[in-house]
Amino acid sequence: MGHIRIRLRECMDLYEARTGFRITYSDLANATGLSVATLQSIGSRERYNATLEVLERLCNTLGVDPSELIAWIPDRPNDDSGSNA
Repeated sequence: MGHIRIRLRECMDLYEARTGFRITYSDLANATGLSVATLQSIGSRERYNATLEVLERLCNTLGVDPSELIAWIPDRPNDDSGSNA
C-alpha cells in the first residue's frame, strides 16, 4: 500500500518561482477561505485528509494542477504498518 501526501509547501515554492511573490499561509488563507491553522496542518502533516473542495481551492489559488499538489508515496517494502497479519 501507500498514501497520498499534499505537497503544499512545494507548491507554495512553485508559486513564488512563477510569480516572484512569496505567498504565506496568511495570504493563502485569505485567498482560499481556509484557516491558517488548517493550512499549517496540511503543510506539516504527512497524511492530512483533505476534501476535494480544499484541494480545488489550493490548486486554483496556487495555479497548479492536482498532479503537482498531491503525490503518491509508496510504503517501504518492509513496512508492515498496514498489514492485516
